[in-house]
Formats: sequence, structure tokens, C-alpha cells
Amino acid sequence: MRKGERVFIADTAVIKGDVEIGDDSSVWFNAVIRGDLDKVVIGRRTNVQDNAVIHVDEGFPTVVGDNVTIGHSAVVHGCRISDNVLVGMNAVVLNGAEIGEYSIVGAGAVVTGKKFPERSLILGVPAKVVREITDQEMELIERSWKEYLKLKDRYLSNTL
Repeated sequence: MRKGERVFIADTAVIKGDVEIGDDSSVWFNAVIRGDLDKVVIGRRTNVQDNAVIHVDEGFPTVVGDNVTIGHSAVVHGCRISDNVLVGMNAVVLNGAEIGEYSIVGAGAVVTGKKFPERSLILGVPAKVVREITDQEMELIERSWKEYLKLKDRYLSNTL
């Protein structure tokens, strides 16, 4: 594992294999990141919340951009998540999927190996684009990663 500066990794998180984590990112309690069959790259200021799983298959690396929120219990597997994306709680993003910048994958969605354009609201099983996200939803994406940036700093400074 290679990690940048000011990265918080909870003591119960498991990170194995070819994994790179960018500056100011955080990996929360019971999250699992496995780069055992290919590589995992996580950008800057990205948070991987409690119980989330990031994994790969041979030929399917996982690349997660900057300013991304991976919600509680989400599964991100062999896919590409662009910058400024919110992946909701219990969502599943599968091999070969590509999520465009400034998008939201709704809670519980199951995203198969398709490419989704930027500013997409992606919902359902199987997931599909239901509309372009609003300006308020773009603010939600930003607020989500910024809240976790502050929270990670509190954990790193032992002020909790």
C-alpha cells in the first residue's frame, strides 16, 4: 500500500495488495480495500465509509477519483469512478462500469458494466440514468466529501 499525506485509516479497516491512496483521503471502520488481482487507485480527499468494499478482478482495476464519497456498505468492484461523485449507501458498482464526473449513484443501486455520463443521477436495479443532477445535488456531493475531510482531520488530531 502507498498512501499520501494526512490520510486517515481506521484501525479496523483492511487494506491489502496494490493499493494507492491519495492525500487527505480516509478509509473508515471495517472498510475493505483489496488490490490483490489488479490495482486500486484512490484519489485525493476521497472517503471510503464504514463497511464499504473496494475490490478488483484481473484486467479490471478500480480507479476512484478525487473528492469522492463511497457510502456505508457500498461495493465498488473493477470500475472507474470519476472526480466529484457520491456513491450512496449499499450501492454496488460492478466490473467495467464508468461513472462520469459530478454524478450520484443512489443508495441501493446496482450498476452493471456500463458507461454513465457526467452529472448523472443513477438509480435502480439495474441502475439507469433518471436525469441530470441539479445544482443542489452538486452541492450535496461537495458537502459530503468536505464533511469527511473535516472529520478525518479530527480523528488524526485525536480531538474526538
